[in-house]
Amino acid sequence: MNLFLEYQKKILKTLKELGKKNIIKIPKNFKNINVELPPKNEKADMSCNAAMLLAKYNNISPIELAQILKKHFLMNFKEFKNIEIAKPGFINIFFDILFWKNYLINIVKLNHKYGSYKTSKKKYNIEFVSANPTGPLHVGHCRGAIIGDSLSNLLAFNGNKITKEYYVNDYGSQIDKFVLSVYNRILEIIKKRKFPDDLNLYPGEYIIDIAKKIINSKSIKNFDNFQKIYKKLSSESLKYSMQLIMNNLNLLGVKHNNFVYESRLVNNKMVLKAVKKLKKKDYIYEGKLNAPKGEQSQDWKTRTQLLFRSTAFGDDTDRALQKEDKSWTYFAGDVAYHSYKISRKFDILINILGADHSGYTKRIIAATKALSNDKVNLICKVSQLVKLLKKGEPFKMSKRKGDYITVDDLINEVGKDSTRFMMLSRNNEVELEFDFEKVTEKSKDNPVFYVQYAYARINSIFRTLKLNLDKKIKLSDKKFNLNQYEIEILKKISEWPRCVEISSKKLEPHRIPFYLYQLVTLFHSYWSLGKDNKEFRFIPENGTLNNPRLILLQAISIVIKNGMSILGVSTPKSM
Repeated sequence: MNLFLEYQKKILKTLKELGKKNIIKIPKNFKNINVELPPKNEKADMSCNAAMLLAKYNNISPIELAQILKKHFLMNFKEFKNIEIAKPGFINIFFDILFWKNYLINIVKLNHKYGSYKTSKKKYNIEFVSANPTGPLHVGHCRGAIIGDSLSNLLAFNGNKITKEYYVNDYGSQIDKFVLSVYNRILEIIKKRKFPDDLNLYPGEYIIDIAKKIINSKSIKNFDNFQKIYKKLSSESLKYSMQLIMNNLNLLGVKHNNFVYESRLVNNKMVLKAVKKLKKKDYIYEGKLNAPKGEQSQDWKTRTQLLFRSTAFGDDTDRALQKEDKSWTYFAGDVAYHSYKISRKFDILINILGADHSGYTKRIIAATKALSNDKVNLICKVSQLVKLLKKGEPFKMSKRKGDYITVDDLINEVGKDSTRFMMLSRNNEVELEFDFEKVTEKSKDNPVFYVQYAYARINSIFRTLKLNLDKKIKLSDKKFNLNQYEIEILKKISEWPRCVEISSKKLEPHRIPFYLYQLVTLFHSYWSLGKDNKEFRFIPENGTLNNPRLILLQAISIVIKNGMSILGVSTPKSM
């Protein structure tokens, strides 16, 4: 129900028919017209640039051609009440009031489906968070988690099949250090040994909590020999660490469909299988790498390594697959993981990466292309840093969980709704400033409050009138009317499907909170008019219901509900 796309197609069809009748000239394969809202200073409902695009081809001025098109558009489109021509040749269209009546009826009829982008359904794998399972999630993970979850909701809203996936990096040296940290905390508790002053170990209080849980579970009887109990201790430590991470995600309202463990890929020889697959295609060779940029060449040890020919796919350098001790690199595990993704026949793979992984995208895209013969599309989106502010100054909360601010600290401070909405208030590619003052005040300057308050106000109107917000409202053709402010709100509502479409195509869920804020700003401004003028009040003093106004409120509530649902933010009925 994208009004602009619908009329782009209809007007294009009309132009081609006029071309066949030799009324105007149309180039072959002409399809470039824009149909959109006019500038704010124009009162029209829709604007089209067809005359400006075709004027030169017809050897007349855009204004002259616009006059010709105006005549035929008014004949062909009975729902067009009027057309005005604006310099340098815009065709500004005004809809008949009964068109808006039917449009409103359709919005209410579609309800939770209004705005969904109808296209061929695809199977997506969206991998996000995938933080090392060595401790709780911090604020940086929080932004990526919300972007991944909301993007999943957006694509699911359009009818696509989504797998939300978490890749657990439970293999390698960081896991050894994590397990050793837990082991030393256990010895500290049961044998009163001092925790080592070692920068390689994890110092956070959460390590003590994990240690206590392992002791209390009695799954390990004797802690005298670290090597002997390593496998079991590693399994238990990771279990409790993942519980902690999943609790953090639950606070954010994030739930993954699937968890893939790196250790299982390694143990099932999937890394080796992926490497063999690439070797057959001549993308693997033994060679030497130069020192990375920024690293002193005299400190770099040049040695023969197993390398992936990443430069064949646009990367800056080829990439190592094995360390000096012949164990697999982090990248090798990722190659196996993406080979596993490809084997599951997804149409599109999306990775949401942290800011520290911005230089990692080229190599993993290169590996995906090599593994799939360039048939699988991998899109990497980097979630940039979050800067916490209070009264305009950097804000540091409790760091008792380690050397960073955790997700549960943030949620305890401002709540899930404010966290999710504000984390989506900017494009993922730019750094985000998260202002605690702004997200906790009840004013227009707090976008999440302003949107939720609009929904609560609409509910309060229907409660006062003793009406059900979800119940069908009868409309009469003769009595249906909307004033200029209501038309402006309705025009904004008509933009919702286009907002969803653009957000979906560009994979940019941040467009939705921006749109919702614009919509509710129009609503709250209209509400304020009623304070001084009885004509604009939603609750009439004479008891006569204004049904067109009520169905407009229903439409606003539907858009708010649908938008906030995509964002994963609640819509309280009272505040």
